[in-house]
Amino acid sequence: MQFATGPDPTDLLTLPWSTPLEEWPKEKLVSLPRGISRHVVRFVRMGGIVYAIKEISQGLAEHEYELLRDLAKAGIPVVQAVGVVANRTNPDGEPLDAALVTKHLRFSLPYRALFSRRLDADLEPKLLDALAELLVRLHLVGFAWKDCSLSNTLFRRDAGALAAYLVDAETGEMRPTLSDGQRQQDLDIAETNLAGELLDLQMSGLLSDQVDPLATAVSVIEKYEQLWAELTQPQTMGDDEWWRIEQRLRRLNKLGYDVAQIQINEKDGDPHVLVQTQVVEAGHHRRRMLNLTGLDMQENQARRVLNDLDTYRSQAVMPESEVDEDTVARHWVSDVFEPVMEAIPDDLAAKLEPAEIFHEVLEHRWFLSEAAGHEVSIEEAVQSYIDTVLRFRPDEQALLDPDLMGNGMMNPDDEEFDDDGEVIVRDPEADAAWEAAAMKYGG
Repeated sequence: MQFATGPDPTDLLTLPWSTPLEEWPKEKLVSLPRGISRHVVRFVRMGGIVYAIKEISQGLAEHEYELLRDLAKAGIPVVQAVGVVANRTNPDGEPLDAALVTKHLRFSLPYRALFSRRLDADLEPKLLDALAELLVRLHLVGFAWKDCSLSNTLFRRDAGALAAYLVDAETGEMRPTLSDGQRQQDLDIAETNLAGELLDLQMSGLLSDQVDPLATAVSVIEKYEQLWAELTQPQTMGDDEWWRIEQRLRRLNKLGYDVAQIQINEKDGDPHVLVQTQVVEAGHHRRRMLNLTGLDMQENQARRVLNDLDTYRSQAVMPESEVDEDTVARHWVSDVFEPVMEAIPDDLAAKLEPAEIFHEVLEHRWFLSEAAGHEVSIEEAVQSYIDTVLRFRPDEQALLDPDLMGNGMMNPDDEEFDDDGEVIVRDPEADAAWEAAAMKYGG
């Protein structure tokens, strides 16, 4: 057996690699929701970290491992590749498939888990917007997915929206650039897969009656084309229309993209110039937040929290005084962000990731202030949020639903287990209270 990896694999070496993955004992496994997969996939906890293990041929495992590493280096949201276990054999010496090991993406959920809970009335557009943006970002770095689907994607909350992460890259190819034909092939596959997955949701009673699966699949491609054009198309304008460049740059930044270069080409006597924006990567607000505060967030979360930081600056800094942005940011972290997170009880801290909790506190404060007709303090908003919203949220770090495991329905009488192996006891009254709070405060 060979374990090729970057991080230290010591704990992982103790797993029963000489046994086919589908026969691993339950005490070694963690039950987590996962999407439909062509291969056997299991989750294990080692050293406080949850890993996803997929049994696959050695060639495909090594191919996918390298692709995931390359995409991560390019700043694409993907699961973290840990290693490949190759040359496996059973006790009789018979060969077994290799295994690809990745880290489980905390606070992420497959699409069926999101639809099963149905906690957001606008779930479909948010989910599909996130998938369209992920596909654009992949194409911008020259990655042909060749199997774009909801099943091959994980989703995390991002300030009320959703952020999509690629979780399966075994069919993909990385090229310097993609031709229009290669992009179109990916879009055709995406449209077919999405239509099938949405029809499956409809047959399962998980899709809203107002959603047409086929029309919705087409709409994702339309969203992709709009974003792709915004990011890549050249722009022609007159000498007195430079404001249009500023307008476009603002739109790109709002979408989360930076502009690396503007090329100006002017022919003899031609009063118009051609301006080509070259987009390098997404994450404008996320990088700014990380640079200022050291806090790593999703793009929408960072945008929302930066607004709060700007408000803090306007209130904390005297007009015309010279206080640099970094200093203000450090004070904001110690005066605002950290006190909010310290106020969250330990038993509720795993409900959502910290950045999403802070975002929801800000939203909750806005609702309370609007209802009261005056500004509600952050301390009052935090306590109200804990008591009326967070306490009734499901634990998204390890949300369990036995109907979502594997490739289909499991026995509905089976017990549910948390990631420590304890049986989960459902509280219908708490679920109902959480649903009511989600409807009131925007899910």
